[in-house]
Amino acid sequence: MTQQTATPMRAVQARPITAAAFAPFGDVVEVGTVAPVSINAGLCDRFSDLASFDIEGGKLGLSLFQAELRALPYTCDLLERHPLGSQCFVPMSAARFLVIVAPDENGRPGPPQAFVATNTQAINIARNTWHGVLAPIEGSGLFAVIDRIGDGTNLEEHWLEEPTLITL
Repeated sequence: MTQQTATPMRAVQARPITAAAFAPFGDVVEVGTVAPVSINAGLCDRFSDLASFDIEGGKLGLSLFQAELRALPYTCDLLERHPLGSQCFVPMSAARFLVIVAPDENGRPGPPQAFVATNTQAINIARNTWHGVLAPIEGSGLFAVIDRIGDGTNLEEHWLEEPTLITL
């Protein structure tokens, strides 16, 4: 009888996302971070310029992503980054979603961190930032995504030698 060895796994507890905690990885886009401008005869507040889109070549495009809901605890074993452009994820239903990011350590992802964002928050992941795949944990899984569209290689994937278990 052969004995199987378990894959080593680090554990990370996801915490609520805040603009300050997420700043090294991009922008949290939400109401209240800038003063609104009243428009439409005072019936609407506009909160302007909430994210810094950063693309190299190509153009900004708006796409829809339909992601499967993920169960908790969630095992993250793949991180990716986009060297040619930032990516902004906007939930389109009442939802919560995991945001998994990692610093760059000599071209490879460092230790992952995990956040939980809600349907009142969008996130804009900075260009060339290691991040997990879209991982909704509630809602429909439908997101509007603003990112770079164009020629060139804009996806780099890294399979983690030590998967990370994400809990709340």
